[in-house]
Amino acid sequence: MDNESAAENEPKSGFFARLKSGLAKTRSNFAGGFDNIVHGKAKVGPELLEELEETLLIADVGMQTTSFILDDLKREVSQNRIRENKEVLEQLKQRMIHVLSQNQKPLPYSEHQPFVILVVGVNGSGKTTTIGKLARHWKQEGKKILLAAGDTFRAAAIDQLQVWADRSGISCISQKIGADPSAVAYDAVQAGLAREMDLVLIDTAGRLQTNTNLMEELKKIKRVIGKVLPGAPHETLLVLDATIGQNSISQARLFNEALEVDGLVMTKLDGTAKGGVLFNITDDLKLPIRFVGVGEKPEDLQEFNPQTFVEALIPG
Repeated sequence: MDNESAAENEPKSGFFARLKSGLAKTRSNFAGGFDNIVHGKAKVGPELLEELEETLLIADVGMQTTSFILDDLKREVSQNRIRENKEVLEQLKQRMIHVLSQNQKPLPYSEHQPFVILVVGVNGSGKTTTIGKLARHWKQEGKKILLAAGDTFRAAAIDQLQVWADRSGISCISQKIGADPSAVAYDAVQAGLAREMDLVLIDTAGRLQTNTNLMEELKKIKRVIGKVLPGAPHETLLVLDATIGQNSISQARLFNEALEVDGLVMTKLDGTAKGGVLFNITDDLKLPIRFVGVGEKPEDLQEFNPQTFVEALIPG
């Protein structure tokens, strides 16, 4: 059995193990503080809650989200007279799951054919690689996929996406470097309609080597797609790099204000101890997290599940 087939047949425990391994750096941030809370001398009260606050902030959960979690936790502790540290930790986990769950909703694939996804993000966020992994993931689910190499300002991006397409046996629409990215998107959506594809994934530039403003170029692509297929793109997916921590929030705000982002992908969680930024970003932007990346292998890009994420992050 080859690696790809093995990944397709891998049990859920294998996915959880990879998620847990990928979150090791962030978990070490959480684990030290939480272990001290469970086994330390701090009793349930102000001192314990202060330690919890410090632990969450160190992992980049953010002040506003941390305050929301802890204010609710304080009420629970007071109303139910909780006195055991382990129970406090369990209640904390439930509130963290709630923060991650409140904006989650499934992608409505079945409502459109093709379902057009415009993938945006700055260069270096892992955008093109993410598209390749998503295409592979959905093809394994039996969906008919078409890719569009819309980052025409980087020859490497066009070549990279074509490699992913070839590897997965998927068609990729592309033009020469420097071509109008809107034209590539137009051709891809037309082809998706003609070939009765389930999903069309469109890559975009993360920066432009011209005087044209990036956001204006991306808006143009959205308008062109909508002319070919009214209502498309059906999902504008923003790819963010977890290693830049709180900077990813300001980056996400800019893209959201300009393009009305529908969902998020957080990559490179294995490379940071600040993975708590997911709590902050979904709470701040009120957007669902679609996928998380915890490694370089295709199967390391996983559908986001709030409960599984928290269980992998917090021991016990």
